[in-house]
Amino acid sequence: MASRIRRSSGLPIPVTTAPMEAKLVDALPEGDAWQFEPKWDGFRCLAFRCDDYIDLRAKSGKSLARFFPEVVAGLAALPTKHFVVDGELAIPVGHSLSFDALQMRLHPAASRIRRLAEETPAIYVLFDCLVDRDNRNLVSAPLLQRREALEQFYLALKNLGLLRLSPYTRARSEAQRWLNHAGGALDGVVAKRIDEPYRSGERMMLKVKRMRTADCVVGGFRYASGSREVGSLLLGLYDEDGKLDHVGFTSAIPKAERAALTKQLEKLIAPPGFTGDAPGAPSRWSTERSTEWEPLKPKLVVEVQYDHVSGRRFRHGTKLVRWRPDKLPKQCTFEQLAEPGRPREVIDTIVRSSGLELR
Repeated sequence: MASRIRRSSGLPIPVTTAPMEAKLVDALPEGDAWQFEPKWDGFRCLAFRCDDYIDLRAKSGKSLARFFPEVVAGLAALPTKHFVVDGELAIPVGHSLSFDALQMRLHPAASRIRRLAEETPAIYVLFDCLVDRDNRNLVSAPLLQRREALEQFYLALKNLGLLRLSPYTRARSEAQRWLNHAGGALDGVVAKRIDEPYRSGERMMLKVKRMRTADCVVGGFRYASGSREVGSLLLGLYDEDGKLDHVGFTSAIPKAERAALTKQLEKLIAPPGFTGDAPGAPSRWSTERSTEWEPLKPKLVVEVQYDHVSGRRFRHGTKLVRWRPDKLPKQCTFEQLAEPGRPREVIDTIVRSSGLELR
């Protein structure tokens, strides 16, 4: 639908409006000027509608509409003809949200996108309103007013097949409880000032993530671009069958240590490096240079700090904490990433209050 729809001049803000962003901080802010919301595990985007024009714009400014035809169709089916809302595209799978399922949508083949849209339909989790259903510009309005407009929008247009309203709390203790049990559907907690306008493109929100550590085997490394010094370490964990799977990387290597570390790593170069899942082949999102890596004998163990695991991999780059010469590589297993005894009811409460119904 988005490919044949061009006109959007009836909206009071341009489709190039960038989402307000967040900066990472160590702790939730104190005081009564803040609203706290779950940070959902999905693709952030603004949804625009003006009559028959519909688009989904990512933080990069690129359109996601062609990758989520079921969301475009769902927004087109709503009776209101004008709105701009901020939210998160997500795909529920089991008890969680699958970031891997989202990434699979970013594919050039329309036939595959249509099939995935039917097999694993996406939802759109709402958390801000920039243009309300009466086509009023709310960008300069405080969050308190925008949230009220968002709730009115949701209640009037509630579509359980697509739209979900993200919950919030203004109690720091409740937000901390969410953060303590973040994982799966939740990627952390976002804090927003209730008296602030929507500051497009600025990092005015705060985000807090639950940081954890794991001991990993260094199964390979990459040279830095244009250099013969190490640029990043490729991390591995042993699975239930004793195979070493690639789970992520760390590039947080002090510059002063890189030359000596490179010499140490080069002495250990030997295939295969990873005996299970290995670093992937080139794709449309990576260059040939970025996929070149050197396999290592499984001798070195490093402790890294990470914030989120998705599909048995670290979602983002990790922080190098320290080397662990005291630990055997075979002790570095996926069991470290498990969270036995994590109170399921905490996440369930948040999920139910938003209507996500992940079960």
